[in-house]
Amino acid sequence: MEIDLITQELDNIHQKANLAFERKDISLYMNLFDNSIRYTKADSTVYDRKELLYQTESFFKKTKDISTSYYRIKSSIEGEILFEKIARKSIVYMKGLLFAKKQTIQTEEVFQWKKIQDTWKVISVQVVLEEKY
Repeated sequence: MEIDLITQELDNIHQKANLAFERKDISLYMNLFDNSIRYTKADSTVYDRKELLYQTESFFKKTKDISTSYYRIKSSIEGEILFEKIARKSIVYMKGLLFAKKQTIQTEEVFQWKKIQDTWKVISVQVVLEEKY
């Protein structure tokens, strides 16, 4: 029962993060992540918070429009850490000289969340699968 209440709270956070991502609001989006974040891409590249901020800002500058959605595959709690695996689909229109190029990105991501000062923060993300077409 406790995990259901937590995942409902996380759904609200995900919705705010998706909206921030779609609006390219970097400060609101980065607020989701703890200062100690470790973000591991599908190619095993690991970003700390500073590099994640830089990469996200760069991505936002190259895009014209973004829409994203997700669903939770599973979740569990171990001690103070909540683990969730989600599937995400993003439609991105990359800026071009004359036309925007559409790209679909589908990922599976494993999030680790920890409640820090009464707020759930992401302490780790591992992208375990990424497909672009």
